Amino acid sequence: MSCIRFNTPAQRQAMREHRPAMLTAEEAAALHPSPPVTESKIRRLRLLASDPNPKIRESVASSYNTPDDLFLTLANDPDAGVRGCVAKNEATPCDILRMLADDRSETVRGWVAINYFVPADVMDKLATDRSKTVRSLVKWKSQLAEAV
Repeated sequence: MSCIRFNTPAQRQAMREHRPAMLTAEEAAALHPSPPVTESKIRRLRLLASDPNPKIRESVASSYNTPDDLFLTLANDPDAGVRGCVAKNEATPCDILRMLADDRSETVRGWVAINYFVPADVMDKLATDRSKTVRSLVKWKSQLAEAV
């Protein structure tokens, strides 16, 4: 089997002109809106948040529809994976991110450090964290912000 090669500039230009249009995230969301959050969905999240399987609780901690009080419950979960999912969720309230900045798990604190919505005072605190990894993540994130 041989490959078709487009070697001339005219052939390459013709292919570029016929490529499919790419949608922005906003355009895709407008074409395919999420279903509304219902009371039954919130009840399901509450039920799943108490599941014995930590992977199920992680899924609740990762949901943008999780209620604030449930984020607080999951931020106190004995499983570091669950707390990490709370820490990286952009819907997590700032006060809970502040709390997780003191988490015993370096991984959880690292997820707090790279959360886009973490408050500046928390970033300042994490910049002096006892973990070199967490400090490195704070530095990396600040370099990204400077580059933009």
